[in-house]
Amino acid sequence: MVDGRAKFLSGNLFGHVANMSLLASVGLVAVFLVDFVDMIFISMLGKAELAAAIGYAGAILFFTTSFGIGLGIAAGALVARALGQDNAQLATERTTHALCYGAVFGVIFALCVFLSLDVLVGWVGAGDETAALAVDFLQIVVPSVPFLMVGMMGSAILRAHGDARRAMMATIAGGIVNAILDPILIFTFDLGLTGAAWASFVARVVIAYTALMPIVRHYGGIAMPRPAGLWRDLMPVLSIAVPAILTQVATPVGQAYVTRAMAAYGEDAVAGMAIVSRMMPVAFAVIFALSGAVGPIIGQNFGAGDLGRVKRTYAAGVSFAALVIVVISAALFAFRAPLAAMFDAQGITLTLIYLFCGPLSLAFFFNGVLFVSNAAFNNMGHPYYSTVTNWGRNTLGMIPLVWGGSLLFGAPGVLIGQAAAGVLFGALAWVLARRMIAQGGQRKRAKPEAFARDGRLMSLLHLRR
Repeated sequence: MVDGRAKFLSGNLFGHVANMSLLASVGLVAVFLVDFVDMIFISMLGKAELAAAIGYAGAILFFTTSFGIGLGIAAGALVARALGQDNAQLATERTTHALCYGAVFGVIFALCVFLSLDVLVGWVGAGDETAALAVDFLQIVVPSVPFLMVGMMGSAILRAHGDARRAMMATIAGGIVNAILDPILIFTFDLGLTGAAWASFVARVVIAYTALMPIVRHYGGIAMPRPAGLWRDLMPVLSIAVPAILTQVATPVGQAYVTRAMAAYGEDAVAGMAIVSRMMPVAFAVIFALSGAVGPIIGQNFGAGDLGRVKRTYAAGVSFAALVIVVISAALFAFRAPLAAMFDAQGITLTLIYLFCGPLSLAFFFNGVLFVSNAAFNNMGHPYYSTVTNWGRNTLGMIPLVWGGSLLFGAPGVLIGQAAAGVLFGALAWVLARRMIAQGGQRKRAKPEAFARDGRLMSLLHLRR
C-alpha cells in the first residue's frame, strides 16, 4: 500500500512536534545508549587509554555521521515538500534519486576517511598508544559509513511521510543488535575495543536495511533511477545537501577543537569529556531529535503555502525544547552521583561529570533553539543560514570562548566555553529564524514550489515534470 498523504497540514502542532520528537528520540536513545554502554564496558576493562581512544574516535565518527545527517536533511526536505504539493510520484522519484546520490557519496567519502585515519587521529590530539587504538577501532567502523548514510536518509524520508514510528524502529533495531553483540564480542570473545567496533559495523548494516524496507512496502518504493530524473534532481538535492553537510560538519570540527583543548589536561580529562559527550545525547535525545522531527512539519506546510502554520510550528518547537530541558536538567542534577559512580569517576573526570549535570545542562536549551531554527532554515529554502550559525558557533564562538575558559578554569573551562558558544549562536539563530518566517509570510502568495535558497541566491527551478 502506498501512502502519499501529507498528515501535518492539519491537527495540533504542539502535538505533532511532541509526537515526532518523542518517537524520533527513542530511536536516537537506542543508538546513543549503545555508545554509552560501550563506554561502560570499555571502562570495566580498567584502561584509561581505551576510554580515551573511544573519545578520539568518536570525534572523527561524529564527522562522518554529519555527512549522513546532511544528506538526510536534503532527502527529507524535498520529499516533504512534494507531499505538501500533493505529488506522490515526485516524492517517490526524489526518494530514489536522493538515495542513489547518498550511496555513491557514502562509498567515496568512507574511502577518503579510511585512507586518512592516521592524520585525522593526530589532528584531534591523540598520541602514541591511544592513537594506535583509535585507528584500529576506526579501521573497522569507517567502512560501514555508506550503510549508515543510507539508513539515515531512509529514516529522514520516513519522517517526511510522518512515519516517525518506523523511522524509530530502524535505529532501535540497530541499537538492539549492537547491545547484544557488545558484551559477546568484548567479553566472551575477549576482543575488547575491536569487539565494540565490529558490533557497531553490524548495527549500521541493520539500520540501513530496516529503514529502507518500509519505504519499499508502504511509500511508493524505490523506482528504477533514470538519467534524466537524476540530472533533474541533482541541483535540488545539492542545494540543500551541500549547506546542510557544511552545517553538520561544523559540529565535529568544533568537537575536535574541544577534544584537542581537553587533551592538554591529560587522559583522565579526555575520558571525562568522552563520558559527558555520551551522556549528553542520551539525556537530551529528544532535543537532538527536534530538527528531524520539526523539519517535515515545516516542510509539508511550507510546500502547501501555509505560512501561519509554519510560524506556529516553530514556536511549538522552541516551547517544547524549553519544557524538555527543564525536566531533564532536574533529573541529571538529582542523579549526578550515581551516574558518576557508574564510571568509577574520580578527580577531574568526576568534576567534568558534575559540571555537565549542573548548570551546563540548562544551557543546552539554546542548542535546542538552534536545532529548531535549522529545521526552519533547511525546509524553507534558506539552508545557508544553518551553515552560518553552526559554523559561527563552532569557530567564531567556540574557539575564543573555549580558549578563554581553559585559561580561567582549566579543564572545566573547556566545557564552559563550549556551552557559552551555544548560548550566543542559539540566540542569533532564533532572531534569524523569526525574521525569515516573517519575510516568508509576506511572500506567501508565491508558488510553493519556488523555493528561495537565500535572499542573495537564485530560486530553484520548478521541480514538477
